[in-house]
Amino acid sequence: MNLLLLEPADLAPDGTARLTGRRLRHALEVLRAAEGDVLRVGLLGGLVGMAEVLRAGEQEIVLRPSFEEPPPERPGVDLLLAIPRPKALRKVLPAVASLGVDRVVLVNAARVEKSYFDSSVLRSDSMRELLIVGLEQARTRGCPRCWSASGSARSSRTSSTRSGRGPDASSRIPAGRGTRAAVGSDGDRDRPEGGWVPFEIELLRSRGFVPFTLGPRTLRVEVAVPYALGAIRAR
Repeated sequence: MNLLLLEPADLAPDGTARLTGRRLRHALEVLRAAEGDVLRVGLLGGLVGMAEVLRAGEQEIVLRPSFEEPPPERPGVDLLLAIPRPKALRKVLPAVASLGVDRVVLVNAARVEKSYFDSSVLRSDSMRELLIVGLEQARTRGCPRCWSASGSARSSRTSSTRSGRGPDASSRIPAGRGTRAAVGSDGDRDRPEGGWVPFEIELLRSRGFVPFTLGPRTLRVEVAVPYALGAIRAR
């Protein structure tokens, strides 16, 4: 954590902020915060700056923050991602937040394993916490908006390759701006994470997506996503 990220609800009327839980433990155990120290902070959705430690104890840490600087510029990228293994998703969400992705749409593609939907990582509070971790690491404060299209897609998973139903969440998710990336592969078809099926590839083409490759190597999704985002930004 390179930035203590505060939320508007953390701020008291007198301008101070009281932190507990994960942020308190990090401040005490990693940053070794003590009264009089100055820590780098950011306001979720706002500016970044510094905060004086007024009091540091086992129950809470009290800060007086001052927000003065703009955060790093966002690249303006939306990410469409077939739901990966829960273990991989826990790595991907902090990565996309730290790279400045604006929106993440998780979809139930044909090769998504049904058991993934039972994972707690797909809960909105779990995804938000993982995104916050990425923001803290990158010293930024604009949390990506994250949608999961798994609810309605679950019932259509079996028919997705037979009747032509695939990763289309356009009726529920507002249109965005900038670059949109759908990360997948046409690799090992025997694996649940083998990538998009032909129909899904054609559906993406019909929505304006242009195929591109990251090379001949088969990459894990937690490697492919930041690799693809870096390639897009470089272009």
